[in-house]
Amino acid sequence: MPPALFLVPFDEVYLERSREARGKVKKMINTILGKKLETNQKFDAQEKRMPVTLVEAGPCYVVQVKTKEKDGYNAVKLSWGEKKAPVFLREVRLVKIDDFKVGDEVKIDSVFKPGDKVKVTGQAKGKGFAGVVKRWGFKSGPKTHGQSDRERAPGSIGLGTTPGRVFKGKKMPGRAGGQKVTVSGLVVVSVDEKNNLLGIRGLLPGHKNSFLLIRKQNG
Repeated sequence: MPPALFLVPFDEVYLERSREARGKVKKMINTILGKKLETNQKFDAQEKRMPVTLVEAGPCYVVQVKTKEKDGYNAVKLSWGEKKAPVFLREVRLVKIDDFKVGDEVKIDSVFKPGDKVKVTGQAKGKGFAGVVKRWGFKSGPKTHGQSDRERAPGSIGLGTTPGRVFKGKKMPGRAGGQKVTVSGLVVVSVDEKNNLLGIRGLLPGHKNSFLLIRKQNG
């Protein structure tokens, strides 16, 4: 399932309505929704190999506009997917939404260009129930002196008579992965507006065909 609702704050939003394109916004919010496709490799001008993840980003459509007067804050809800119903919805908080209306289209080339720094939020791969070695990176125990069956055990978890209990937050075996993850410091290397493909240098969270929220990073 998609991760919990993301509320994305922004300092400024600059909008410019296009008269030629119906319902299309030329200058747009710095956010777009997409789907992770695959990770390949490319070479830069210095012939240095780098990982590049392809994302099918946009077009997104504004399906709801929230105002401070009516809802207590300014935001727009973006949708991705053109089946019978949108398959991916996320709400983006804004400072100004004067020019937004339901039906506006967000295109990939109106948000990003090569060289932009971005941060990507998605749901990490779920790895099921895991022990402390895989989940937290614990060191294995000794394999001698009677420890033949205790190599991957967590060891002692308590503190004796005082306080006589296990503290909350103790690193223990449990479900690993599946949480919301944001990776920052990534760079856009290619923008294919014809096929709605965005090439991002680096590795992105989630499995193939998982949904992502891509935001432009300031600085």
